[in-house]
Amino acid sequence: MTADASDIALQRLAQQIGEDARLNHHMLVTAESCTGGWIAKTLTDIAGSSAWFECGLVAYSYEAKQALLSVRPQTLEQFGAVSRETVIEMVSGALANTGATIGVAVTGIAGPGGGTEDKPVGTVWIAWKRRGGYPRAEVFHFDGDREAVRRQTVAAALMGMQALVA
Repeated sequence: MTADASDIALQRLAQQIGEDARLNHHMLVTAESCTGGWIAKTLTDIAGSSAWFECGLVAYSYEAKQALLSVRPQTLEQFGAVSRETVIEMVSGALANTGATIGVAVTGIAGPGGGTEDKPVGTVWIAWKRRGGYPRAEVFHFDGDREAVRRQTVAAALMGMQALVA
């Protein structure tokens, strides 16, 4: 992905998402693992975000993903935390457990450790969903160090959200 992930670009993207969410009466929720709340922070850096931002959930552990996002233990056991199946359950659980109308979920391996041959460092799954709709999930393979992977994840997550709020 070649999207601009600079602070200024992320701020502009968040501002546009906020304007569109407000105009279209959406409330947003984030379910984050590898980004640790960075997506929620970027969105709530925008003044007035309380009008369109419901909440952000950071769930790193399997237990937190189950308790906060209703991810099934069987999904985690069979597919692992970094998988299409898990990220879809994360975004669906975030919407089911909040009053939000649009959700984004991210789970990945930001590094520097934790990667495997099947899931190397930089592997990130992102899912987006509108309440009452079907989720869309996409896998990314980002390059760079931990911060670069996380920053690119935030940019990709926001770009996907922008399409849903308009």
